[in-house]
Amino acid sequence: MFGLGIIGLAIYAFTIYDVIISNFANQNDKLIWIIIVILLPFVGTILWFLIGRGKRI
Repeated sequence: MFGLGIIGLAIYAFTIYDVIISNFANQNDKLIWIIIVILLPFVGTILWFLIGRGKRI
């Protein structure tokens, strides 16, 4: 069980890193995605990989 927690934490950390290094047309989009991912960790991560990555430049 402990291994699943580490894997989840690694995916969450990668998601935050991926949002921060991504280029968006509007800086407000980056801020909104960071807030979504931080406030809604599980849902925010899923939304980022399904929707957010396609919005990058």
